[in-house]
Amino acid sequence: MARIAVILGSTRQGRFADMPAGWVAKHLSAREGVEVDLVDLREHPLPLFDGPPPARTLRNYPTEDVARLARRIDAADGFVLLTPEYNHGYSGVLKNAMDHTFVEWRRKPVAFVGWGNVGGARAVEQLRLVTVEFEMAPLRHAVHILPDQMRASRASVPFDPSVFALLQPKLEKLADDLLWWTQALAAARSSG
Repeated sequence: MARIAVILGSTRQGRFADMPAGWVAKHLSAREGVEVDLVDLREHPLPLFDGPPPARTLRNYPTEDVARLARRIDAADGFVLLTPEYNHGYSGVLKNAMDHTFVEWRRKPVAFVGWGNVGGARAVEQLRLVTVEFEMAPLRHAVHILPDQMRASRASVPFDPSVFALLQPKLEKLADDLLWWTQALAAARSSG
């Protein structure tokens, strides 16, 4: 069973993240042998990172809130980071959550779903660089939700995932790659 953590990288009021999160989680959950952990950073109130580097302290967590998030990250075999694009970059809350941990992410694949101007492409590109530093395997295929698709999904009350129908092939490719890499890297990690 592959455990995929789908991480909502926004905590803002009125955030858009809930719509793609439900869509991605439902798609991945429908895959055989996949368990999805929907990680909402609103449920993990972390202080601003100001401690010693987690690459050196490993699993010595400064608070129970950090330890609780770290356990969820550690339990995952792969990740989908859902990221808004704020001011040409990804959110501070996502950066802060990642900076509180390190070894929990290592040698695991990560895929991206971004939204905003240019479909969150700048935020995704920045996250690819950051995840390399975490010794992760960032995947090529991403889903980019453009402003028109965001407006259509916000107008759908209750939310109807069919507004993302044009993006479905991209999500299929993302899921296929993520699950392939999840299996390959899990085998490599277990071999020592």
